[in-house]
Amino acid sequence: MKKTVPSLGRRQFLKILGVGAVAASASAMGLSTAEAQTLASVRPFKLVRAKETRNNCTYCSVGCGILMYSLGDGAKNSNPRIFHIEGDPDHPVSRGSLCPKGAGLVDMIHSKQRLQYPEYRAPGSNEWVRISWEEATKRIARLLKDDRDANFIERNEKGQLVNRWLTTGFLASSAASNETGILDFKFARALGILGLDCQARLCHAPTVAALAPSFGRGAMTNHWVDIKNANVVIVMGGNPAEAHPVGFKWVVEAKIKNKAKVIVVDPRYNRTAAVADIYSPIRAGSDAAFLMGMIRWLLENDKIQHEYVRSYTNASFVVREDFEFSEGIFSGFDAESKTYDKTSWDYERDEQGEVVRDQTMSHPRSVLQLLKKHVDRYTPEMVEYITGVKTADFLEIAEIVGSCADKDKTLTWLYALGWTHHTGGAQIIRGAAMVQLLLGNIGMAGGGVNALRGHSNIQGYTDLGLLSLRVPGYMDLPSDNQQTLAQYLEASTPNDVLPGQVNYWQHTPKFFVSLLKNLYGRHATAQNDFAFDLLPKWDRSYDMLAYFNMMYEGQVNGYIAQGFNPLAAMPDKNKTSKSLAKLKFLVVIDPLETETSNFWRNEGVFNDVKTEEIMTEVFRLPSNCFAEEDGSIVNSGRWLQWHYAGQRPPGEARYDPQILGHIMMELRRLYKEEGGACPEQVLHMSWDSHTYEDPSFPRPDETAKEANGYALEDLYDDQGNLILAKGQLIDDFSQLRADGSTQSFCWIFAGSWTEAGNQMANRDNTDTGLGNTPGWAWAWPANRRILYNRASMDPQGNPWDPKRQILHWDGKKWTGSDVPDFPANLPPEAPAAPFIMLPEGVGRLFSAKGMNDGPFPEHYEPVESPLVANPLHETVTHNPTARILQNDAERMGNRTEFPYVATTYSITELFRHWTKFSHLNATLQPEQFIEMSEKLAAEKGIRSGDVVKITTKRGYITAKAVVTKRIRTLQVAGQEVEQIGIPCHWGFEGATRKGYLANTLSPGVGDANSQTPEFKAFLVNVEKAEGAKV
Repeated sequence: MKKTVPSLGRRQFLKILGVGAVAASASAMGLSTAEAQTLASVRPFKLVRAKETRNNCTYCSVGCGILMYSLGDGAKNSNPRIFHIEGDPDHPVSRGSLCPKGAGLVDMIHSKQRLQYPEYRAPGSNEWVRISWEEATKRIARLLKDDRDANFIERNEKGQLVNRWLTTGFLASSAASNETGILDFKFARALGILGLDCQARLCHAPTVAALAPSFGRGAMTNHWVDIKNANVVIVMGGNPAEAHPVGFKWVVEAKIKNKAKVIVVDPRYNRTAAVADIYSPIRAGSDAAFLMGMIRWLLENDKIQHEYVRSYTNASFVVREDFEFSEGIFSGFDAESKTYDKTSWDYERDEQGEVVRDQTMSHPRSVLQLLKKHVDRYTPEMVEYITGVKTADFLEIAEIVGSCADKDKTLTWLYALGWTHHTGGAQIIRGAAMVQLLLGNIGMAGGGVNALRGHSNIQGYTDLGLLSLRVPGYMDLPSDNQQTLAQYLEASTPNDVLPGQVNYWQHTPKFFVSLLKNLYGRHATAQNDFAFDLLPKWDRSYDMLAYFNMMYEGQVNGYIAQGFNPLAAMPDKNKTSKSLAKLKFLVVIDPLETETSNFWRNEGVFNDVKTEEIMTEVFRLPSNCFAEEDGSIVNSGRWLQWHYAGQRPPGEARYDPQILGHIMMELRRLYKEEGGACPEQVLHMSWDSHTYEDPSFPRPDETAKEANGYALEDLYDDQGNLILAKGQLIDDFSQLRADGSTQSFCWIFAGSWTEAGNQMANRDNTDTGLGNTPGWAWAWPANRRILYNRASMDPQGNPWDPKRQILHWDGKKWTGSDVPDFPANLPPEAPAAPFIMLPEGVGRLFSAKGMNDGPFPEHYEPVESPLVANPLHETVTHNPTARILQNDAERMGNRTEFPYVATTYSITELFRHWTKFSHLNATLQPEQFIEMSEKLAAEKGIRSGDVVKITTKRGYITAKAVVTKRIRTLQVAGQEVEQIGIPCHWGFEGATRKGYLANTLSPGVGDANSQTPEFKAFLVNVEKAEGAKV
């Protein structure tokens, strides 16, 4: 009897895609066990002549290991071509698993939308014309040079030397390798570009802005596997089961092995909520109120880890007498500039200049007492009034959270874009950091605040300083007022706050001078301040929101977008489109045919522009994808993982370093022959034959080694012993010097490629305890896997929980299953506390001068709010420091015209705007949809499958409606609040059906600390769109 394959629902099909074994997949499809085994036995024959190449998935930041199989050995023009990809069973995190996105990687590599050769679109034209690489390179270099020479600013109006160029910008990628990112930075700064940004600006920048002032570093404190050690997992502002399915297996592991409670608080009942023990809906944009209520409950019910709080936080520090908070405003606010003078946000000092402390924590101006006073308003009833979270649900969650103040229990906090995409995103994250400090959960296995970054290398591009006012290693670019190296270092190097602390940022001169030696090589000498003058200086922020506003106002002439699709990623798509239309030239470097490259093309309702009126000339340069390059990426857990190319880029496509290298070489030729504006800024950048064997195509191993750093002279220790010979790779950042005898592009990467070899390529997955695998890849800093791990022990060196012991003191040094995040030879009786990157040595409940909008978090309403006023203080409804540009303010909606709250998010099958180019993923989710509650649908006469129109002051989209119980009507501030869910994946390019860019709807306002745009809480209207087409 002939067997038929049964029809499969979407959920069953996804389950099949996620199964690693062929036999299991075959069985799921209805084949007999014998048939399944037969298919499994075929696999070795399918792969028998194939070459196996190790790589990492290009999508989310779990960084799953993959094995790529290709045929073609180069003989007789038979170049390798990848035909099969599966999970790497050796990888400690993924262990052979792939999610639906990873399952479609082959389709992405061979997408029909892959670019094959350079193309040019002339002003006013409606078509692409194929051009040669030589023509593209020469024309782009000429455009860049002419614009730079005409608009370069050598000195500002005060006569200060600034050497900057503002009329052309550079937008870097989020999934390219670190080795490409190094060249991005050098390319932009060699030209004096300040309008430099990367995807981090639009996603996880608030993570750095919040966690660095709280703990000392702005990164995931623990790692994916460590989640299994938690007793409680709270997911807010994220949906790992859907966005990071393979990483989420460690949450499931915690449930199974630890009997962990999983709590989800989210506007939408999502897939993470489906496996949670407790779920509560919450109004989008109100998370800070929930967290401040949680802190109030913990303090009121004495559910804090007292010894940890006293010894390892600034709870006992006494704050200055002139600090105050009243009606939503902290002391020092200037209403005209909308900024704070943070002088009063500091500690009181005694006659010797030391911080006043009260170990009883009872002083009325101690941090703990000020915190109690600050959160006193956030009663459970007020939390419900603001957030919609029922009081009973809040109290149930609070009890479980409070149980983790016990020394033998830990809670881990998982969050993602649901927290970062807010005008108060950084302060929401600060709230979680404060909860964890009160519970004593930072530095603990199964604890921490874990940022689930989205893109595969967004962590790495943040580490490399690819943001407008940053340089590598989380240092700042000098400002106009820092005219000398000495002035910069004085302003950037923190003084000790307490005696005996490590205060590791005191070594800033070593890190920064080593960077200058890397950037300018032999041109950087002690006599010329190590070429400090050649770095462009800034007068204001040139973040993406600010820079695209300059573009919108006609102040920008040129733009380079590399591996980035700003038309789909920036808020207020229609403004972005008009901004791009005012450019003289746009250069798009990408493997795929993006909406940005075709912004000028009329796509009817999806992109309604007048092509003939757009005078921007556009160059489209085809580049490699992840599977076609050697290099490293950094996952959420700060692991630098080296991957290898499995095939060449298609057609005439080039590697990113090759594209940048050829343009840079042409620019250098022009400046040598013609001169121009500050030619030494271009010509003295270390991008020549002294630096690279072929400067027109720097190799990944060359750039990786310069990221690590070299000894430029013989290096000796204090006893006169030779540490490193001239020319050797440094072992770690402790060997960096401030005298110009070392160079390192990114000090936190020091140790990643040493004389012992490429540490990022390590593949020893031995578990040394508690899920730590220090032999796999390499993690910054210094290969530590759990940050602040000294805090897992009391001041005497005894573990808070012996079952979670990470380190121990062996009489001479700290040792254990992880690299100590502490001086290895500093004994327990030393006064140094665990938070070595902060001058206080302790975690901050009160962020002294660290944040732009207050040392404590405060709930402010989103700029577009469904409420009349802030229930906490009617006169200050919104974040007073939120920057709203004038033309953006004109497009902000009100609660009368737009009564519903919208929030955007991702779904399992698709990743942002990339997987719509993969045929498999496009087949799974081909059509744009939105989600709404049953109650709202009934009121509007809308049924599932109807086409609806979603409108804001900025534009509209239409989509199919999904009427669902997953979104509930909330009672907030005495009124009903409806929320509408808007997945953000579709556009007018790709393999899916054409759709609207969801960012058409979102407002152009950002977080007060990082200027990351608001995508999670804004106002819309929804109506049934009879007869509308999608």
